[in-house]
Amino acid sequence: MIQINEISQQRILENLSSAVLLFDQSLCLQYMNPAAEMLFEISFRHTVGNSAESIIQCPGGLPREHLEQALRTGHHFTERELCLPLPDGKRATVDCTVIPLSDSEGETALLIEIQQIDRQLRISREEQLLSQHQAAQELIRGLAHEIKNPLGGLRGAAQLLEQELDDPGLCEYTQIIINEADRLKNLVNRMLGSDRLPNLKQVNIHTLLERVRNLVLVESGERLTIERDYDPSIPDICVDSDRIIQALLNILRNAAREIGNSPDGRILLQTRILRQFTIGNRRHRLVAQISIEDNGRGIPDSIREKLFYPMVTASDDGVGLGLTIAQSLINQHSGLVECSSEPGKTVFTVLLPVENPNATN
Repeated sequence: MIQINEISQQRILENLSSAVLLFDQSLCLQYMNPAAEMLFEISFRHTVGNSAESIIQCPGGLPREHLEQALRTGHHFTERELCLPLPDGKRATVDCTVIPLSDSEGETALLIEIQQIDRQLRISREEQLLSQHQAAQELIRGLAHEIKNPLGGLRGAAQLLEQELDDPGLCEYTQIIINEADRLKNLVNRMLGSDRLPNLKQVNIHTLLERVRNLVLVESGERLTIERDYDPSIPDICVDSDRIIQALLNILRNAAREIGNSPDGRILLQTRILRQFTIGNRRHRLVAQISIEDNGRGIPDSIREKLFYPMVTASDDGVGLGLTIAQSLINQHSGLVECSSEPGKTVFTVLLPVENPNATN
């Protein structure tokens, strides 16, 4: 039977992925493992003896009185999904467990374990987005069948009626019926999307972005400013160019519409390469991240969670299909569209695997 000695314990702590910090009864640091050094970007050798609050600056999360109470009572506690400020203005979402310890001589100490859960939360959010999209597509397919059949009947009846009319002036009314039936059919077809297979080819993502940028600039005129921050290290990606252009165009047009005629309206196009990145439940070696950021009013809380559903829009002149179609087109490439929004900063993030798993050699 393996005996866990003091050296083994040390190695276990040093190889943990969660940050572990040990404080004495005065809440002064006595030990931190390498994961904690990486999280807080500090060296244990230069931090030993510092107070807990000088290291873990968590407003409203772990006040000193809570730590002192844990020492007094000997009861451990866990705070979940804390927003932990980190160096350089970064933030991390963490679960924090506080465990009081005591030895045979009555000396007390406090062990704090901090586990980053940003990745788990992101994966959970992505799975929810994918589930939303799948549910929406199933609903649309069912509605499309129920809508298109009677529309065809209405259109055919209007055409037959038009042939029987003696007064040409009355044909205006049958044309209204035919045109509206066609409009509704086109709307349903847009919601369903294309039924042909994607035409996958290697392409430079920045070439597609530049085309989308130029199109929106032409539509919007000189009032719009679209800045660029491109990562030239992104390799060519395997996509259907037309579909990716359409998806990016839908998102960028929404951003342009949101900032309207604001004199200080600004949009930023940014690209980055992500390595060993998970989208949903699939891990990809390389992922292209495309961010479209605007400084508009932000997305209302009332629609933020259902933004990618059909017919959901914050715009007075929108029909609520642009983002639904964009999500569908990106999903066809095993990618995902995410959104974060607050007043003055809305970011749509498009994630596309560089090596499309659906491509055939």
